[in-house]
Order: sequence, then structure tokens, then C-alpha cells
Amino acid sequence: MRITDRRFALYLMAPAALFLAVFVAYPLFSLVADSFFEISPVLGGPREFVGLDNYVQAFTSQAFVGAGWRTLAYTLLVVTLEFALGLGMALLFTLLGRKSQTWRTVFLYPLMIAPIVAGLLWKFLMIDNFGLLGALLHQVGLLRDPNQIGWLSNPDIVLFSVAIPDIWLTTSFMCLVLFAGLQNIPGELIEAARLDGARAPAMLFKIILPLLRPVIAVALVVRGVDAARAFDSILIQTNGGPQSASETMSLLIYNTMIRFGEPGLASAMGTIYLIAMLGIAFVAVGTIWRPGKDS
Repeated sequence: MRITDRRFALYLMAPAALFLAVFVAYPLFSLVADSFFEISPVLGGPREFVGLDNYVQAFTSQAFVGAGWRTLAYTLLVVTLEFALGLGMALLFTLLGRKSQTWRTVFLYPLMIAPIVAGLLWKFLMIDNFGLLGALLHQVGLLRDPNQIGWLSNPDIVLFSVAIPDIWLTTSFMCLVLFAGLQNIPGELIEAARLDGARAPAMLFKIILPLLRPVIAVALVVRGVDAARAFDSILIQTNGGPQSASETMSLLIYNTMIRFGEPGLASAMGTIYLIAMLGIAFVAVGTIWRPGKDS
């Protein structure tokens, strides 16, 4: 019996669809369903339907609101610095051409390091009393005392400190994506602008960045979602401290579920978190990309 192209395509898609159903759709459905129940942390314990009580408790919780603002600040900080540094390196590599091949390879090395390993590495660099970063800055005369800056113990700067490993790890990803986008910009267009007397800032903001808009949209959304769910590197560095100053949404949901034993409340927080990230992603794509205007 001959198989039609449509049926053959369905057969090819079946394993992927089954995988998504088991490992994506079902967990999401369970997450949303559990958010309407008060669930005992004991395996096989009672489940009591409470409606929207978990959502009300989440929205009225200072810890939840604070974690949301910290997650937003962390994400904006990380993505903004990664985009600026990544774009600068991508432009530099483009100017160097073939001479940048070795440097591009070296620049991608951090991508091979696990986030928890990077967090542990930077913790040793910034930890109080024997952190190598403070000692180095003291030796070159920038600090009076190696412990003058409490990188991981000062609530005012700890959010920036825990963002450093993330920036160090994934700036190369941003650079790689933007560098690939730069290769698709016609060289004749850049040369024509240069012959017309356009300076570097004008070429960057009026030619290069507008042409890179779809690539920028994808890069910012991918990195924004990834940064917003930062967990392992922050957990290994500060565990959300001091005074919850580095507790992001992922850490709060983890603590609510594991430490405080409230699966229903944690599910409600996770559902709100998911909806917020989807909404922000759609708005970001629509604002940056604007395909209707570019077509």
C-alpha cells in the first residue's frame, strides 16, 4: 500500500509530537491544575480545591512582588549588557574579517561551561574575606581593603554581582547571533553609505541596526526568557540572600515548593510567571521586529 506524503509527514512528526505531549504539555497542564488546589507536601497526601486562593495569596505576598521586580531588574541588566558587549564584539569581528577566526573561537569558550560551574567559579572570585577579585583590586590600588566591596554580602549590589557570571557566560551567544546577522547585510549598502559621507554612528543606527531588527528581536527574546529563569548560578552563589536581595522568581518558586512545602502556591506562582514571560515576549517581538512595517 502506498503512503501519501501527508501521512508520511504525520508519521515523521509523531515522535516529536509524543515527546512534546509527555514532557511539555502534560507538565504545563499539571502546573495550572495544581494551582487551584491546596496540596499536601507528603506523597499521596490530601488535595483540597481552593479556587483562586493561591493566586490571591501570591499577588498579596511581598516576597512574590519583590521577586518579580528583582527578576525584571536582573533580566534588563543582563540582557542590556550582553547586547551592548555582544554587538560591539560582533562589529569588531566583522571589521577584522578572516583575521578574527581564532578570536571568535576563544570568545565562544564560556558557552561550554555549565552555569552552576560558572556560578561556583565567580563565587570563589567574589566571596568575602578570601575572594580573588577583591584581593586583585587591592593589589593594583583600586581598593583600600580587599573586603571593601561586599560583592555577595551587600544587598545593594548583590543583584549586579550574581549577574556577572551570566553576562560572562552568554555574551558570546549574543555576539554569535548578531555576527551571523551582520554577514547577511549587503556590503554594497555599507560601501554606498560610506561613499555618501555617512559616519560610523549614522551607519550603525540608521542602516545596520534597522536591518538587524529581526535578528535582534530573536536574540533579545531568547536571552530575556533565559535570563528571567536564572536559577542555578544564583543558587550556588547566594541562595537568594542576603535578605532575599538576590531571590529571583525561580528561586522563590523553588523555595516555596521545596523549603516551605506549598506545591499549590508554588504552582500558582509558576503559572503567573509563565503568563508574564509569554506576554513580555510577544510585546518585545512586536515592538522590536514590527514585520508589518518592514515588509
